[in-house]
Amino acid sequence: MNFTSTRLALAAALLCATTAHAQTSSVTLGGIADAAVRYVDNSGLSSVSSVVSGANNTSRLFFRGTENLGGGMTAGFHLEMGLQFQNGSQASSTAGQIFDRRAVVSLGSAQWGEVIMGRDYVPTYTLWVANDPFSHVGVAGSNNLASATPNGPIRAAFGTSFNTTVRANDAVQWLLPKNGLGLEGGVFVGYRGNGAVADGKNDVKGFRLSRQFGDLRVSVAQNQTSNSITTLGDFNDTVVTASYTMGKNRFVASNREFKYGNAKQTNRLLGAYIAAPGGQIKLSWLTADYAGTVGTTAIGANDVEQIGAGYVYDFSRRTVLYVNTSTIRNKGLAATAIPGGAAGLAAGKTSQGFEVGVRHNF
Repeated sequence: MNFTSTRLALAAALLCATTAHAQTSSVTLGGIADAAVRYVDNSGLSSVSSVVSGANNTSRLFFRGTENLGGGMTAGFHLEMGLQFQNGSQASSTAGQIFDRRAVVSLGSAQWGEVIMGRDYVPTYTLWVANDPFSHVGVAGSNNLASATPNGPIRAAFGTSFNTTVRANDAVQWLLPKNGLGLEGGVFVGYRGNGAVADGKNDVKGFRLSRQFGDLRVSVAQNQTSNSITTLGDFNDTVVTASYTMGKNRFVASNREFKYGNAKQTNRLLGAYIAAPGGQIKLSWLTADYAGTVGTTAIGANDVEQIGAGYVYDFSRRTVLYVNTSTIRNKGLAATAIPGGAAGLAAGKTSQGFEVGVRHNF
């Protein structure tokens, strides 16, 4: 073999090795750029207009990678940070927390499932947000009725500290492998149930399980948090959902219950994703019903109702134009308001919101 032939053979071998590596390992940089103009009118106060980020889907930047290890096994990682497109800042309010949304490493097997470690979403949130037509964001998102602001079990358990209704740190979870029974889900353990507290009594335990019955999907999830500030016992978070697919349309019903001490909050959601010319119509009806007491204060009369509607127009597979509107009606001492409005909404009053925006996936 002459020198030229040898070089060609080496080049071919190098090309084959590079191609094989590219087929078994990959790293992706991507994200979501989402910004909207929002108008909020809180009863008895001046209306407010502003530019907001992530009203259709949370704005973010992520790095993720996978490697095929052979024998049905894979390894991977996912690093994700929230972004604020109205001012270019990072979304996290915690100093030094760059990848505030998700930071995990995983090892998976086609036979045994997947183990994921790091900061991740708790099982109840994963299930709930999958059945919220507004993805837990925007003027009509279900997050409006699941915060620590009202006097209820979330605030009583965590105060202004990091709570576990969305994520937990130092977590390990195991996800079921694909199976012929139509089951999907897993178990979750977080060793730091509160990001600011580290002691021997500080964990999150949970699970989720879904089963497909033709066009009907039924799911349940439960999450329990115990740490040094939940002094009245465990904080319990339970979700039950059902969704039915009819052609290009999907209808959902969900129930989420937060319990801590003598306080209980039950959120109920009915929603619909309806195919429409050029895109999709989204509808939701959501209530937050309070019961029991926080300390000596009765909270049973402080219920909240939210009605939301939206339309998403697909410019392409990656770019959409959206319009959302919602109304929050408060009862008793409740004063829940759509984010972005004037502060100081009086108890029992109404908050209304409207937004129009663009979302681009990259």
